[in-house]
Amino acid sequence: MISPAGNFKFYVASKPVDFRKGMDDLAAIFQNEFDLDPFSGAIFIFRSKRADRLKLIVWDGTGLVMTYKRIEGKGFEWPRIQDGMINMNKSQFEALFEGLGWKRVTARGMLRPIAV
Repeated sequence: MISPAGNFKFYVASKPVDFRKGMDDLAAIFQNEFDLDPFSGAIFIFRSKRADRLKLIVWDGTGLVMTYKRIEGKGFEWPRIQDGMINMNKSQFEALFEGLGWKRVTARGMLRPIAV
């Protein structure tokens, strides 16, 4: 499991992309279609036509990093196919990456212990 540390923003392209595209072509999608900076340090997530594959790209400060994952079984649980993109929080991303139902995940704040 990739679990990014830090305060990342997560963006998911809702429409499937051609998985022959490399990191530069994928970065161009978010730059040209969504007016987002692919070199901002955010994590950009892409789906294939099949629900069983994802690619993500992120700028790590020295270069673009691309991760590719194929999941076995029923596939990933993706948002509905439509034009545009959606935002996701870290907990939702972790659920998506594991093939779980990310829509039911909510971010929870840290609870402070109460002295009795």
